[in-house]
Amino acid sequence: MRYELYYWPSIQGRGEFVRLALEDADTNYDDVARQPKGMAAMMRMMEGQAVERPPFAPPFLKAGKLIIAQTANILCYLGPRLDLVLKNESSRLWAHQLQLTIADWVAEMHDTHHPISGSLYYEEQKKEARKRAADFTSERMPKFLDYFEKILRRNGKGGGYLLGKKAGYVDLSLFQMVEGLRYAFPRAMKRLEPKHSRTVDLHDRVAARPRLARYLDSPRRIPFNQDGIFRHYPELDR
Repeated sequence: MRYELYYWPSIQGRGEFVRLALEDADTNYDDVARQPKGMAAMMRMMEGQAVERPPFAPPFLKAGKLIIAQTANILCYLGPRLDLVLKNESSRLWAHQLQLTIADWVAEMHDTHHPISGSLYYEEQKKEARKRAADFTSERMPKFLDYFEKILRRNGKGGGYLLGKKAGYVDLSLFQMVEGLRYAFPRAMKRLEPKHSRTVDLHDRVAARPRLARYLDSPRRIPFNQDGIFRHYPELDR
């Protein structure tokens, strides 16, 4: 099957978690909004034209007749089809649970620079952003990193990945979190990484996966920028 991914064409954002899975599996897909007239096609889908169940917002995936929205939901669907999770119910639910935890983490990351409203510019909420970012870097970042480090530690000799012996889509997503946090909060990450060596090691092993390494080094990988979820404001990185 050739998939169609719909997401904003100039940022990594939440769509990047889906791209990483598709790229790692060497799957045929169209990044629709990055193609000519792709944005118009994406907006028509969101407006419900020729779609019985329109998505609220990107990312969403077209797979045959299915339209699947929400990052974790998309990955839950793709995981067993791309061999990025075991097909038994217990493994699929565990992977989905971890991905939903990452979704919470992503939302908290976004709120460091938009703590009041997504419709206001960062410059209109800088004072509140400083307070939110200070709590995020001192309390919430360590808490999330501790959680995933604990899972990797508990796996022990049973495997070096979150789901066991084999890399899955959740490992790709944790890689993306480390990448994004290094961009947004380099000072905080420099302080925290020595305490989370298993997570850093997982990041490095994921980055070295041949298909993913080629993607990361290609023009298909959109650079981090100040319009995405992960943004670097030096005044917030304490």
